[in-house]
Amino acid sequence: MDSVLWLIKQVVQLYTYLLFAYIVIDLLVKFGVVNAYNRVVYVAMDFLSRITEPLLRPIRNLMPSLGGIDISPVILVLALQFGVRLLEELAIRMS
Repeated sequence: MDSVLWLIKQVVQLYTYLLFAYIVIDLLVKFGVVNAYNRVVYVAMDFLSRITEPLLRPIRNLMPSLGGIDISPVILVLALQFGVRLLEELAIRMS
């Protein structure tokens, strides 16, 4: 059970890093620091968008509009960390 829990924690951590990379690149494109038409930036944004949007979209649909501020990534990270902690507690209780 410890190895499965370790794997889940590593996947959640990797997903969190990808989510933060998506946020940073998205902000850099929105503020005009990097050009979205650059092939490398486009490929990175496309990959990160395809990875993160399936979990962000339902959160965005449930949240009210906050005037252009998107806090769905923060909510997703909190939910993922909560899930990992919950699994850790369940594993401790089962052993």
